Amino acid sequence: MMTTRRTVLAGAAALTAACKTQQAALDAEARGAFPTLPRGSELIGPQPGIVRLHSNENPYGPADSALKMMDYAARKGAYYADEAGGVLAAMIAERHGLSAEQVVISAGSAEALSAIAVVWGQQGPIVAPRLFFDATPMYAKRLGLADIQRAPMKENFTVDLAALESMVDANTGMVQLCNPNNPTGVLESPDALKASVKRMAKLTTVVVDEAYMELTDQPERHSCIDLVREGHDVIVSRTFSKLYGLAGIRVGYVIAQPETARRIAGAAMSWMSGVSYAAAIGCYDDQTFIQRSKQKILQGREMVEETLQAAGMPYLKSDTNFVFFKSGIAANTLKARLDEKNIRIRGQYMDYADWSRVSMGKLQDVAAFCTALPAAASA
Repeated sequence: MMTTRRTVLAGAAALTAACKTQQAALDAEARGAFPTLPRGSELIGPQPGIVRLHSNENPYGPADSALKMMDYAARKGAYYADEAGGVLAAMIAERHGLSAEQVVISAGSAEALSAIAVVWGQQGPIVAPRLFFDATPMYAKRLGLADIQRAPMKENFTVDLAALESMVDANTGMVQLCNPNNPTGVLESPDALKASVKRMAKLTTVVVDEAYMELTDQPERHSCIDLVREGHDVIVSRTFSKLYGLAGIRVGYVIAQPETARRIAGAAMSWMSGVSYAAAIGCYDDQTFIQRSKQKILQGREMVEETLQAAGMPYLKSDTNFVFFKSGIAANTLKARLDEKNIRIRGQYMDYADWSRVSMGKLQDVAAFCTALPAAASA
């Protein structure tokens, strides 16, 4: 084959493009999938006229049951909440057939997950899917206390469990997964996921972030809490920030083996407030609020899916309170155009430049997004 100046230049251009693509991927991983959102002008929550669909909150909360307990606790704010944490841990343990010593309450699940990343991250690399809620291991990484090794996603945005397992050995600090995943909304096959988690847990601790599990159709079938009951080296995290509508109150928890739970509690850095404990105690068993909120969330999700279908925009089937979709234009461009209409969604995740995420909110806000989307996405 004759080599010409043209073929040399073409080869050089292709190599340069490949290097740029690889560098973009490395830069994206260095930033993480969840950079901090810019601060808004509101004190708490959206100002009138702002459609807030970027943070996976439940604006139908807090429940009245939580508000009553918050009022009770606030009036006793002069006192430390000595016993409240034990009461909440016992409630959670009873529901899941565990002992209270296996439950650690924290300021949102993020505090416990951050503590886990700091402690286990010093033992070896944190192995995780390329795209997941990585804010907590990134916290440890920024402190120089952890390194993250990412396994590629499959083309359909499910976790490549085989690729993940191939990266795990006895020197791995921990494995972290999010199921259903954020920002994709995808729920993994329970049989495949649990089999993989059990294999990996023989080598290292496996953390499964289940922030959105209560929004799935069969949470008991999909949850990895049963693996904790069976004695595996597995940590499961849950939160009151999503379905329970307590994102600003900051209550979450992790479930683990007793010794593991003690290690996590020893690394936690904040004392929970009595108001936070009381809110969670008040609404934990409030099935009326839970079912009403879930129905509203699913109704909003159906509205978004119908809009995307009508517009011919691809999206991933979601088991959460958000939808990951392709509008046909760059995610950051779509975000900017919707910002101009006072509609807030998330922009680009890592180097997935064409994918956007919209959260569910009050139905009138979801309707405003659905109305604005086609025009905002026009080239």
